[in-house]
Amino acid sequence: MSRYGTWLAATTLSLLGTQAMGFAMAWTAAGHGATWAGLVLTAINLPRALLLLFGGAVADRVGAWRVMISADAAMTAVTLTLAALTWQMSDRLLLLVMVALAIGIADAFYLPSSGSMPRLLAPSASLPRATSARQIAGQAAAFTGPAIGGLLLATFGLAVTAVANAATFAIMAAVLIALRPKPAQLIHQPPTHAGASAVLGSSSDDLRLPTSGWGRQAFDGLRVAFTDPVLRPLLLMTAAAAGLLLPSAGLLVPVLARQLGWPPASAGAVTGTIALGSGTVAFVVLVRGALTNPRRTASRGLLVASGGVAFLALVGIADRSTSFGPGQVPLPAALTAAALIGVGLGMFGTSVAPLVLGATPETHLARVQAVLVFAQSVPLLITNNLLGAFADVVPAGSVLLTCAGLLAGGVGVIRLHESRTASRATVRGAVP
Repeated sequence: MSRYGTWLAATTLSLLGTQAMGFAMAWTAAGHGATWAGLVLTAINLPRALLLLFGGAVADRVGAWRVMISADAAMTAVTLTLAALTWQMSDRLLLLVMVALAIGIADAFYLPSSGSMPRLLAPSASLPRATSARQIAGQAAAFTGPAIGGLLLATFGLAVTAVANAATFAIMAAVLIALRPKPAQLIHQPPTHAGASAVLGSSSDDLRLPTSGWGRQAFDGLRVAFTDPVLRPLLLMTAAAAGLLLPSAGLLVPVLARQLGWPPASAGAVTGTIALGSGTVAFVVLVRGALTNPRRTASRGLLVASGGVAFLALVGIADRSTSFGPGQVPLPAALTAAALIGVGLGMFGTSVAPLVLGATPETHLARVQAVLVFAQSVPLLITNNLLGAFADVVPAGSVLLTCAGLLAGGVGVIRLHESRTASRATVRGAVP
């Protein structure tokens, strides 16, 4: 097995543990009310969003390997502490919030480093396949992890679930220590375009950034990302997808199903089909290689997904107008819409990930990955609440249709601005 394959296998195991633990924590908190469940989720997401840029700067300064090993060791200790205290405490709510805060803080440092691994461990020609394999692993963990968490929680309780999660963190740390390369073994690759050539270097453990202020280094990732002609439109489209597309699948599909009286199995089938469509595209890329013209494919993917969201909205509106009951779910139409959403998401994700990695200077790998996660996390935090409140006063089908229109319009505006910027650059270059 290649070094990247070994890392990916350990990462998949760790993601399974994280998903299982996340479900167990949410389920335990939900037993005390939706407010507590929401507080636990916010305790994870808020520090993650606030500290991501700083976490990327730390990784670029001290090395991604050191950051990941330290984070895995810290989370092993945190989850073992949770297990020990769970056996002794009857009121676990405050404990869950504290652990959630620790998870969010660790994620802020770990995710930028982990996101840079395909670039550090795989040759540039293999980046599309490497990122597709990582996407498949993440989706597989998202599918099976909650089920494993539910089984462990029901059979053994929260403490044993925490111990199992701690074991995955410890295994991941051990694998990282074994894989950590010497400077001569690292794969150093220049960015795949000239826009970032002024800041070439290395973000790995053999080279260090010049010592300067942490705040300056953290926000330097934003500067590189949003002044680069390749990275800027990709990050803007990522923010649009995170703010409008992810809530459509994760939030509005269950709300739509409840409003229309669909059974939970039908709602689950729709959500599962979205993930299946996305995973299918990732598998095709893994087997056959990168899709042609990835920048165009990314924007087209979002347009396909917005079409699927609009189709699903119309299915819901038609269902509402005909007053179908729980036994009359228009499932084939809903699954077709879900498949379109998933395929569009897959086209976007498998195109954007290697493009971002390939266009990033090595000195800023973790920081640009931090910006990428930041561009997903902040819009999602905002729109989850806004769209949820909107769906309380208007039908969820109407909210989905609004999301589809905004997403398609946003992609069009970004592409138009990108074309005009490229045209101006061409004209300036032609002037003697």
